[in-house]
Amino acid sequence: MDEELFKALADPTRRRILDELVERDAQTLFEICSRLVSKHGVGLTRQAISQHLAVLEVAGLVRSRREGRYKFHDLNTEPLEHIVTRWLRPDPPERTP
Repeated sequence: MDEELFKALADPTRRRILDELVERDAQTLFEICSRLVSKHGVGLTRQAISQHLAVLEVAGLVRSRREGRYKFHDLNTEPLEHIVTRWLRPDPPERTP
């Protein structure tokens, strides 16, 4: 799972998508595309953004849900929390002289 997570985070467009979901969760594909164009000048097609969202979903960073004919995308920070706690210890080990 870590491999998919790092692959997802390696792409600047995917990081921008995550930034937009941090700012406002539960966005549709149309809303994400609009925000990327207006705020970041990202001129990718809806299909390209949809493919980026699929990579983020495989990595567990984005969850999607359907409500009627709309599909909403939500940020999931659990995989990032796992990575952070993997290498950071709450208390540093004591050194012996």
